[in-house]
Amino acid sequence: MGTVVDDAASVEFHAFFERHYAELSRLAYLLTGESDAADDLAADALLALWNRWDRVRAADHPAAYARGVVANMARTRIRSAVRERRRIALFWSQREEKVENPDIAGVVDVQDALRRLPFRKRACVVLRHAFDLSEKDTALALGVSVGTVKSQTSKGMAELQRLLGSQGVPQRMAAAMARGGESGGRTR
Repeated sequence: MGTVVDDAASVEFHAFFERHYAELSRLAYLLTGESDAADDLAADALLALWNRWDRVRAADHPAAYARGVVANMARTRIRSAVRERRRIALFWSQREEKVENPDIAGVVDVQDALRRLPFRKRACVVLRHAFDLSEKDTALALGVSVGTVKSQTSKGMAELQRLLGSQGVPQRMAAAMARGGESGGRTR
């Protein structure tokens, strides 16, 4: 059972929501340029406001506080999108264009073995060995620590060696990945 105070806060928040949702959604749209994201950001901001409603309702200007929350969430979303674009650009900038006489069987074996690795191990192994990125650049591209890159790469390589059953896995993988790029670099 809710108390009178809880019920009053709920009614007050509901009125605030009705009054300001469209405005907050419009603000989010103007900041991000994404209509779908705008509704999500406005809803997320209002949820955050509800969780701190006692503080918000005590503020001098609750609507201004809400606009600040939307602006901060939009900024975070934009920064995330920029980081993701940088990661993609970094990933594709290291790609070789053409390789003669591709080892199709090797490509298929390596790609199959890579698909069997969990995503983070696979990403670390591919960036480190197929794209020859440093540990630091790999960490930057994946948004993880250098230590994570080291451990995931080591574990991934050990698992690849077990799956492929050969010595020289990094060279074989790099050659197969470079040659596999001619097929569009598509992995399932």
